[in-house]
Amino acid sequence: MTSLFSLSGKTALVTGGSRGIGLMIARGLVEAGAKVYISSRKAEACEEAVRGLSRPGQAVALPADLSREEECHRLAADIGEREERLDILVNNAGATWGAPLDEFPVSGWDKVMDLNLRSPFLLTQALLPKLRAAGSTEDPARIINVGSIDGLHVSPTSAYSYAASKAGLHHLTRVLAKELGPQGITVNAIAPGPFESKMMAATLNAMGEEIAEAAPLRRIGRPDDMAGVAVYLASRAGAYVTGAVIPVDGGLGTTV
Repeated sequence: MTSLFSLSGKTALVTGGSRGIGLMIARGLVEAGAKVYISSRKAEACEEAVRGLSRPGQAVALPADLSREEECHRLAADIGEREERLDILVNNAGATWGAPLDEFPVSGWDKVMDLNLRSPFLLTQALLPKLRAAGSTEDPARIINVGSIDGLHVSPTSAYSYAASKAGLHHLTRVLAKELGPQGITVNAIAPGPFESKMMAATLNAMGEEIAEAAPLRRIGRPDDMAGVAVYLASRAGAYVTGAVIPVDGGLGTTV
């Protein structure tokens, strides 16, 4: 069982990895034995995350603003200069925007769609040579896209571009899984429910107890819940899984 979930010798990149769900995933990968590159907009936040992650394992900061196309390509080039291959790509960087329908701005639509949907596609595209170099039929390279249960069900919030972007990312996951499977790369998505993060902070402060009570498991997510599913998908345990969208939400997205 230890070898089934081991990531020893693997190299990973986690975008949006300096906090929240990205940091939960990064910590899980590091503790399973992977060398993990942490990327987010703010260099200081990346360095702080790396200082914490370097105690249990090996982590490296590579800041990038992935809302910009040129930064996606620069980050891929930085990885290329440091590594001959990339075993695991976690597309987690994201944003949200809430406003009433009649007032929802084009800027809010474009910002969220660009970072949540366009950037994962561009970064995946730019890193394909390194992923192909890592993958094989027996031990594929892994792409893990972080979606949301808001892309599975209709959320009560007015985050129109967020819900649309995450539903789009889920389907992009399936499309890429079909194309990249024969090339030795699996593509899956995690659809988180409520977890402690900056993005969820206001919602949890306002209605955290009600959200937890609505979930069949009667709580919000913990860091090890997110780390566990990421390690599963990245390790030998998940080598025969591709095109899946896995809700990690205590049952909210599929039963409520």
